[in-house]
Amino acid sequence: MRALAALAVAIALATACERETRDYDQLPAAASRPDSVHLTTLVPGEPRSKSAVLSPYQENAYGMGEGKRLYGAYNCNGCHAQGGGGIGPALMDDLWIYGSEPDQIYSTIVQGRPNGMPAFGGRIPNQQIWQIVAYVQSLSGQTPQDAAPGRDDDMSGKKPETRKERERPKQTGHR
Repeated sequence: MRALAALAVAIALATACERETRDYDQLPAAASRPDSVHLTTLVPGEPRSKSAVLSPYQENAYGMGEGKRLYGAYNCNGCHAQGGGGIGPALMDDLWIYGSEPDQIYSTIVQGRPNGMPAFGGRIPNQQIWQIVAYVQSLSGQTPQDAAPGRDDDMSGKKPETRKERERPKQTGHR
């Protein structure tokens, strides 16, 4: 019976989720970019030519929560509102001009995009960029509901990310 209990505990520990893993060590923003991220001259409607790089915060509630905080702190709301769009495109729908994969969103933040999206590469630490990527994906329901931020710390006119139905973004060449 003890062996069975020990086995059950070992399995539980081995399959524990990374939902609340917190990594506080950050490199400065000017540090080199990870080589695993393919930075390209991505254009609207361009087909994927290589496998996507997953965000280290893809299923991490703490990372997405930090991404949500950083989204407001870096004034992403100024152009994208609360994800519903404004000056910049909406981030809550299934139309993604420059791609919805984590490495594509990362590239958009680092390199910027024509007609308004500034480049933040070298200004925001890579860890924070990946946290913002995870949060941006949660806005359109691309992340597991148990990892998405559950509430806003301020007033909001939208549903929390845990209530958003999962969608797969459509690739489009225009908006």
